[in-house]
Amino acid sequence: MTFHDDLPTADEASGQHPEVTPRRSRDPLAGPEADAMLRRAADLVASGRPMPLSSSVMINRDEVLDLLGRAIDQLPDELRQARWLLKERDEFLARVQSEGDEILDAASAKAESMVQRTEVVKAAEQRAKRIVEQAEDDARRLRHESEDFCDQRLAQFEIVLERTMKMVHAGREKLNASPVGGPAFDDADRDLTDHGPPSGATPAVATGVAPGGFGNPTGAAPAAPPAPPAPAAEEQAAPGRDDRFFDQDEG
Repeated sequence: MTFHDDLPTADEASGQHPEVTPRRSRDPLAGPEADAMLRRAADLVASGRPMPLSSSVMINRDEVLDLLGRAIDQLPDELRQARWLLKERDEFLARVQSEGDEILDAASAKAESMVQRTEVVKAAEQRAKRIVEQAEDDARRLRHESEDFCDQRLAQFEIVLERTMKMVHAGREKLNASPVGGPAFDDADRDLTDHGPPSGATPAVATGVAPGGFGNPTGAAPAAPPAPPAPAAEEQAAPGRDDRFFDQDEG
């Protein structure tokens, strides 16, 4: 700053100020120039020469006005850039938030699907286990029922055999204890005639023996042997008797 710069100009002496023409920035993305210009103007005011006996200072008015005009010219562009950056930031944050929400929703849906799939597998395994247990219980029950059925049939068959054996044994004892034609022999013959031969026994062949005893003292033609009576009610239809079971045993 020179001495002539410190002297007031004609405009200052008349109280008029030169018109400041604002200039537009050619490059709106050149950077925050307005801040630098304002700082430069503040430095010029701070470094001005103080006036004697006054708080005023002497500065280069043209330079300060030029800096202020350029700063005013730059402010709209920088404010527009700041607004644009804020808008971009908001849009970026919204986009990131939306993407994050989508990722969380997808992860939650996948986790829920995996949980449902696991539940389906568990339910299928439990159902299969119940089916196997039910099948084992049914097989065990059928085996017990079959064993009980066979045991009942064998017990009934054993009873029939015991009765038949008792009858045969009693008849043999009577035959062995009395002579031929005696009363005991006749009683044994009568018992066999009344009860008939045991089930499955071969019928006796006619040998000239009279129905009341053995031998034919009269010499008459031998009479036909009497038809065997029907078996007793106990032997005809034993309770719960299965003919197929006995047919297989006889075979």
